[in-house]
Amino acid sequence: MAGQLNSMDKAYNAKLAEEKWYKTWEESGFFKPEVNPEGKPYTIILPPPNASGKMHTGNVLMIAIEDLLIRWKRMQGFAALWVPGTDHAGTETQITFEKLLKKEGKSRFNYSREEFYQAIWDFVKNNQGQIEGQIRQMGASIDWDRNTFTLDPHVVETVHKTFEKMFNDNLIYRGNHIVNYCTKCGTTYADVELKHEERKDPLFYLKYGPFVLATVRPETKFGDTAVAVNPDDARYQKWIGQEIEVEGLNGNFKLKVIADSYVDPEFGTGVVKMTPAHDKNDYEVGLRHNLEVKPVIDLNGKLNEKAGKYAGLSVFEGRKKVVEDLEARRLMDHIDKEYMHAVALCKAGHEIEPMVLPNWFVKVDDEKISFKGPALQAVHDGKLNIYPKWREITYVRWMEEMRDWPISRQNVWGIRIPVWYKVTDHESRIMVSFVDKKKESHNGPISQWIDEGFSFEEIERGLQKLIVPQQDNAEDQPEIRVGAERPNDGVWIQETDTFDTWFSSGQWPLVTLGYPDSSDFKKFYPTAVLETGWEIIRLWVSRMVMFGIYNTGEVPFKDVYLHGIVRALDGKKMSKSLGNVINPDEYIEQYGVDALRMGLISGTANGKDFNFPKDRVVAFKHFGNKIWNMARFSLMMIDLEKIKLLTVEELETAELADEDKQYNLELRELIKSVDENLEKYRFADAAEGIYQFMWHTLADKYIESLKNRADKQVGLSNFMEIYKICLKLLHPFMPFITEEIWSHISGEQKAIMISQWPSVKSL
Repeated sequence: MAGQLNSMDKAYNAKLAEEKWYKTWEESGFFKPEVNPEGKPYTIILPPPNASGKMHTGNVLMIAIEDLLIRWKRMQGFAALWVPGTDHAGTETQITFEKLLKKEGKSRFNYSREEFYQAIWDFVKNNQGQIEGQIRQMGASIDWDRNTFTLDPHVVETVHKTFEKMFNDNLIYRGNHIVNYCTKCGTTYADVELKHEERKDPLFYLKYGPFVLATVRPETKFGDTAVAVNPDDARYQKWIGQEIEVEGLNGNFKLKVIADSYVDPEFGTGVVKMTPAHDKNDYEVGLRHNLEVKPVIDLNGKLNEKAGKYAGLSVFEGRKKVVEDLEARRLMDHIDKEYMHAVALCKAGHEIEPMVLPNWFVKVDDEKISFKGPALQAVHDGKLNIYPKWREITYVRWMEEMRDWPISRQNVWGIRIPVWYKVTDHESRIMVSFVDKKKESHNGPISQWIDEGFSFEEIERGLQKLIVPQQDNAEDQPEIRVGAERPNDGVWIQETDTFDTWFSSGQWPLVTLGYPDSSDFKKFYPTAVLETGWEIIRLWVSRMVMFGIYNTGEVPFKDVYLHGIVRALDGKKMSKSLGNVINPDEYIEQYGVDALRMGLISGTANGKDFNFPKDRVVAFKHFGNKIWNMARFSLMMIDLEKIKLLTVEELETAELADEDKQYNLELRELIKSVDENLEKYRFADAAEGIYQFMWHTLADKYIESLKNRADKQVGLSNFMEIYKICLKLLHPFMPFITEEIWSHISGEQKAIMISQWPSVKSL
C-alpha cells in the first residue's frame, strides 16, 4: 500500500469518478445476478418512469433506495437482480405530444389512428434515451440487458392473454356506466387518477315547482329525471312519492319526488335535482330508484338536442345563457357567489364531465372468483408486508372499498384492447370517425359511409375512433370476439379503446421477468420488495398484487416499501407554476451523485413526506471530502513512517491497545445496527449511524490518536481495517467515492461493489 498516496488526487473529482466507475461496473458484468451464481435470488423491479420523461426528485430518491438495497444484497452474496424498464405512460404521453402538435398548428384529428400512434412512437423513442441516461448517471446497478418497455411485443401479448382469461372468467364486462370523461382529452379516467381543486363557484337556487333547490350546474336541468329529499327531513314528508310540475325553459315538465339518504338536509334547501347522466352520486341514486338516464352533453362537451335552443353551446356557454334566461323568467330565487366546493380535474387540468358511456370494466368481485379478495387477504395473512406499517391502512381501506374499475381509455397511445365487433348486419349501429385519402374527417355510422362510396378497407385504414353503443336488446348488439387476431368468419372491426395504463403496468412484475415460461420468471418470481411512492399504492401497488395472485397464485413481491414525497424547499408540492421545482441535474453538477443520494436517503423520514434536504446534500458533499482526506492522511502516515501494515491474520494475534479494542467493539455494533435498520427499511437511521461513526469516531478521535501512538504499525493497521469495513458499509449509499477510495487503499483487484459485506461473525 505504500506509495498509493501518489495516485490519489488532492481533491476528489466526482464527475470523473462517476463516469469511470459506472462504465467499469457495467462492462464487467457486475450488475448481473450471475455475478453470484450460487446465491439466493433477490429481485427488485424498477417502477418504470415515463419513457419520454425526465428524472425528478422522486425518481432520484427511488433510484437511491433501490440501488442501496440491491448493492447491499449483492455484497451479501445474493443473486441480486434489478430489472429496469420504462413506461409508455398512455394518457400523459399523448397529452404531452398533443401540446407539441398544437404549437405546429396540428391536432390528432389530422391523423388516422395508425399514423398518430406511429408519430407518438417516434417521439417517445427519440426521448427514451434521456431517462435511461439519467438512471445510469445516478449509479443504478441495473441489469440493462433485461430492459423492458411497456409496449414491447411480449408485454402486449401477456396483457392481451390476461384480458382474455379474465373475460372468460367473467371478470371483464362491457356496459354503460357513469365514468369520469374529459371532453378535451377525449378519454375516461379512473377515480384515483383525478385531481381535485377547491374552487369558489356560484351556487344557484332554482325554483322547481313548489321547491327551491340549489345546484352549481343549472345547464344540466334538461337531463333531470327526479328531485330528491332525505327520507328523515320533516319539511318534505308530504311530497315523497308525489309528482311535481316544473316550469322550464323549453316548456313545463314533470318530475317525481323521491327519498334517499344520500341527500344532505343541510345542503342548500335540502332538495336536490337528480341528473343521473351527469353526476356520479345521482347515477347511484338513480340505480336504486330506477330513474331514467337522459344525457344532455355530448362527447365534445356541448349541450345536445335535448337542451332545445341551447344545443351546440359548450357547458360553460350553456350555463351562462341558461342562468340569464332563468333570471329573466324569474325562475332564479337567488345566487350564492361564495360557495366553495371540490372540482374534479383530469391529468391535463381540464374539468371532468361525468358521462354514461360504454366502457370495459374489471369486475373486482364475482360470485365464483374474487379479483380483489386474495389481494386483501394477503396482507391479513402476512404474505404481503407493507412498510412503514402505518401505511398499511391505506391499502386495506382501498381494497375494501374498491369498485369495478373502468379500463377503457379513448386514447391512441397504449395497448389496444383485443376485442372485435362483427360489422355484418350492424353497419348502422357502429359509429366511426375516420380520415379519408384527402385527410378529410368523417363521423357517423359505417352504413352511411359505405352508401357514399367508401370501402370498408378505406374506413378502417383511416379509422380514428370507434363507438359501439351498448344496446339494451342483445339482438341489437354486435357480436363480440376477444383475441389478438382478427376473426376470419365475416367482417370485423377492432375496438379503438386502449387499456388504462394501470391495467398493463399492473402486470409489470410478470412481464419484466418473462411470465410464464422463462427461466428468469421461474427463478426470480416472486420478487423481494417493491419500492415506490406512497401516492400510487391504490393506483399501482394494489393492481400488481391482484394481477400477480390472479395469474400465478402468489403475491408479486413479499415486501412493499413506500417512500414519502419529496417536497420543495418551502414545504409545498413542487410545481412549475409556483417556480419551486428542484432540478436534480443542478445538484449533481454542483455536489455529485453520492451527496445527492445520501442527502435524500438521510432526509427521508420513514415513509413520510419531507422537504428537499438541501442542507444534507451539502453536508454529505463535505462528508465525501472528509472520508477522502482520511484516506489520504492515512496513506501519508504509512509513507512517512514507512509502515508495513499488518494483515488481518496478523492483527488477530497482535497486542492491541485498549482504544483499538474499543473501536473494534463499536464497529461490531455499527455493523449490527446497519443490518437491522436496512432489514426494516430504516434507511435514514442506517445512513446516520455510518456517518456518525466515520466522522466523529474515526476522523475526530481514532485517526487523531494515531499521530502520537508509539505502536503506529498496530494502531494504523487496525484503523485501516476498520476504515475499509466502513467503506463497505457506506458503498450502497455512496457507491462512486467508496469505489474510488477502495481502488487506492484495498490492495485488491476486486471491486468494492462485489466484495463481501461485513458481518459481526467474521470479525
